[in-house]
Amino acid sequence: MVGFQTLFYKEVLRFWKVATQTVGAPILTALLYLLIFGHTLKDHVEVYPGVQYTAFLIPGLVMMSVLQNAFANTSSSLTQSKMTGNLVFVLLPPLSHWEWYGGYVLASVVRGVAVGFGVFVITAWFGNLSFVAPWWIVIFAFLGAALLGTMGLIAGIWADKFDQLAVFQNFLIMPLTFLAGVFYSIKSLPPFWQAVSHLNPFFYMIDGFRYGFFGQSDINPLISLAVICISLALLSTLAVQMLKRGYKLRH
Repeated sequence: MVGFQTLFYKEVLRFWKVATQTVGAPILTALLYLLIFGHTLKDHVEVYPGVQYTAFLIPGLVMMSVLQNAFANTSSSLTQSKMTGNLVFVLLPPLSHWEWYGGYVLASVVRGVAVGFGVFVITAWFGNLSFVAPWWIVIFAFLGAALLGTMGLIAGIWADKFDQLAVFQNFLIMPLTFLAGVFYSIKSLPPFWQAVSHLNPFFYMIDGFRYGFFGQSDINPLISLAVICISLALLSTLAVQMLKRGYKLRH
């Protein structure tokens, strides 16, 4: 376990040394979203009965921050290591593919949850939040961060430069996040787009996380939990196989 612990510590230290950029900046971005959308729509939109729009928006922004930063941690770390050539120092030690996977993904969970907690602390003052099912909040936050950390690991292995990683970020992660119900309920959409939204795994993460606050959701949280667990299992299998074969890592 020494190799796993060292890799995990190295990855946590990597983002914590520049915490202003990796933690502070996302918190400020989420706060700006809340101030703009919350101020504009709070008197005009009521998504759930008895829940103000500002309160509805906060869990979505928290989960969005968790997902985006968990993805960014693993993907940027691997891509940067490949471009600078220091990936060899991780390849040389006798680390198993499971230690690789655990070290990178667990560090991404730490960053995602840290940013999400920071967003919650800053934004919770603007809405009357309740905690109907707190364990659901914790479960969806950690599973969502692990899932996006795994996706970031796959993207980091695949990408050879930051341009390729930006394509993955801008044309997949960003659209899926914004179209997952962060700012709205999918029940407000036409039937066709509701059906399309159910194909988006990010929707289940955000909807299940929001259920923990209000006890209300667009879909049964057990279904959301099942979708996330299946997606995490499939992506973890793919990531571990890529690490095991040394795909784009051992040239």
